[in-house]
Amino acid sequence: MLIQPYTPSWPQKFKQLKEILLRNIPVPATLEHIGSTSVPELPAKDIIAMDLVYDKEQDFTPIKTHLEGLGYYHKGDQGIPQREAFKRHAPEKRQFPLLYTIPHHLYVSPQGSPELYRHLTFRNYLRKNKEARLAYSKLKQEIAYKANQDKKLYAQIKEKAARSFVEAILEKARKEDHL
Repeated sequence: MLIQPYTPSWPQKFKQLKEILLRNIPVPATLEHIGSTSVPELPAKDIIAMDLVYDKEQDFTPIKTHLEGLGYYHKGDQGIPQREAFKRHAPEKRQFPLLYTIPHHLYVSPQGSPELYRHLTFRNYLRKNKEARLAYSKLKQEIAYKANQDKKLYAQIKEKAARSFVEAILEKARKEDHL
């Protein structure tokens, strides 16, 4: 099934990945659990999404080198400024098997990145607002139904169908922050 009910093991999986990714990292950095698996009670695809966050521009190169040593390769910003995507090489580099057995997406962003702000603001709003969480859950289930459980079609439909929902949540969050 493409969209699964919330699974309490998702935060533990994130914690396991975090331990590996931040171990021996040569610069100050944090790792944020983002996306639907980071929101309790929200159904999601079984993929842990993460933002590795750094402070200074010059910290990106050592982070990139560190991740390459763990078996990742840099995919660029994929059209989203200040958000660099990293993918895993084929599993022949099995230094850390969990990096291959726990499905995940890894992004690297500087502190203050607009996309990082979007990720964290949306996540935090859904964590605090049950009505928004339920509405997003319903939207995701409808999209999965329309996509007939096809991952690529789901992503295409979600990109268009969820955009206005996400933007509305971000606007509500901005207004609440300024009250």
